[in-house]
Amino acid sequence: MAFALFFVVAFVMNWLLRPRHTAWRVAMIALSFWFYGSWDARFLLLLGGCAVGNWLVGHAMAAASDADGLTAAGRRIQALGIALDLGVLGVFKYYGFFAASARDALADLGVDAGPPLFEIVLPVGISFFTFQAISYLVDLGRGRLPEPMRLLDLTLYLSFFPQLVAGPIVRATDMARQIDQAPDPRTVPMAEAFWLIGRGLVKKVVISSYLADAIVDPVFGAPQAYSGFDNLVAVYAYAIQIYADFSGYTDIAIGCALLLGFRFPDNFAAPYVAESLQDFWRRWHISLSSFLRDYLYIPLGGNRGGTLLTYRNLALTMVLGGLWHGAAWQFVIWGAIHGGVLAAERFVTERSRRSQTAALPDDVARLLRWLLTFHIVCLAWIFFRAPDTGVAADVIAQIATVAQVPTPSLVTVTLAAVIGASLASQFVPDHAADRVVARFGGLPAVAQAAVAALVLVAIDVLGPEGVAPFIYFQF
Repeated sequence: MAFALFFVVAFVMNWLLRPRHTAWRVAMIALSFWFYGSWDARFLLLLGGCAVGNWLVGHAMAAASDADGLTAAGRRIQALGIALDLGVLGVFKYYGFFAASARDALADLGVDAGPPLFEIVLPVGISFFTFQAISYLVDLGRGRLPEPMRLLDLTLYLSFFPQLVAGPIVRATDMARQIDQAPDPRTVPMAEAFWLIGRGLVKKVVISSYLADAIVDPVFGAPQAYSGFDNLVAVYAYAIQIYADFSGYTDIAIGCALLLGFRFPDNFAAPYVAESLQDFWRRWHISLSSFLRDYLYIPLGGNRGGTLLTYRNLALTMVLGGLWHGAAWQFVIWGAIHGGVLAAERFVTERSRRSQTAALPDDVARLLRWLLTFHIVCLAWIFFRAPDTGVAADVIAQIATVAQVPTPSLVTVTLAAVIGASLASQFVPDHAADRVVARFGGLPAVAQAAVAALVLVAIDVLGPEGVAPFIYFQF
């Protein structure tokens, strides 16, 4: 309710002030800072400092450029700016992890020493706005931005509240262009925006919350207290929960941005229909996977350095992508699983192209590829969800004891229905949703309001008391 009231104020101020460029920018920055500061006002200095620091670096880069682009001095300035952004992320997110790991390693050698440990609060959304700051410096250096962004524009880009705390990661080039536009409020795709917001609320409040309460949180809290079958169902449930939770937030963020005249990139495209891990990463958290590809994998050399270097680049990119999600060994393992399988897929694909033999009918092969991909993703999700590697090992050990399916109960049938329906919805073609949006948009305003009210009532009835924060808020 608090966000709904906040957004109504933001919506009115956005469209009233949009023709007045400076006043609109100041108002939207103030609202975004209010939104972020309501969590912890101390970190407003961090967000503001990130904006000012990258603005200064951007102008220094421009001053050290010539007709051919960045000079050697400009590249050093850019590297310094990126290092500072990564340094901020490293101090707040990774210092404790690496300090504790170093102390443990020294303790194993009998040395009672190591870096000091501090209790450092992790700012919400720091991974997202620091990556966007890096995007700005890299795009400016590559000439994708014709000139440095103005301070107000850069601050709005980094702090814009719909995507500040959990993405999607918006490129500087996309945001700079939209900030300079003055859209007509009559052209706002209201039906699409309300569809996205409603769909996102259903995913988060109903599906994700139900699965978390019904089985995921209890099982991952004490896996050995539950049967192998329960642990297996919990893993499948978590695969749906994290998708519903994160894509639900993304839907809400994109819908809110649409109502304010901005279009964010899609962040999910039915990831569980993927028939390979490479295809999965084209569909899952697209803004992150494309960021890692463009700003890490390709600069590392991509697939240009030969087979072994390509495998190394894939593995390193995914391990670092795992660390981006969290400073813990289970995230490193999660990234390593994805990186290792991506390298293995490339190896198998290259060999199969050379042999050009098909041992199985195409439909059977596609089904097997889908099943294998989905279960590899689910295996990796165990480490992503578990609070530590010991719990992850307990979940896997319990699953290994599955001998038979127990007698169905109302709970298991309900869980199976929710998981199955959610998974099946991935295979619904996009044009079906487009038709729903078009029909909703064709209704009279009163009818649209009635439908929206019914959806909200249904969400309130089906949702639990109190809704947990979005999973990706912690990243």
